[in-house]
Amino acid sequence: MKIGRQEVEHVANLARLRFDEAELEKFTHQLNAILTYIDKLNELDISQVEPTYHVLDLVNVLREDEVRPSLPREAALANAPERADGFFKVPRIIE
Repeated sequence: MKIGRQEVEHVANLARLRFDEAELEKFTHQLNAILTYIDKLNELDISQVEPTYHVLDLVNVLREDEVRPSLPREAALANAPERADGFFKVPRIIE
């Protein structure tokens, strides 16, 4: 598969990007190199390879949920730069 300059311009337009002539040539060359590599990967015979979602055989180690006492409010607020009425005070960002 080969990608042309027009496809690069089209994708750049969709992404709302503007490139000069040198950048368009550079990206066209780089995308063609990537697609050439992908074509090489597509030539591999993977019919005997078992599909996996991860290369390592990992198992999640989960613990049972249990109710425990939480951190006391004063300890949680101890290092807060500003607090008010027992809560963290943060700058207003929505009017």
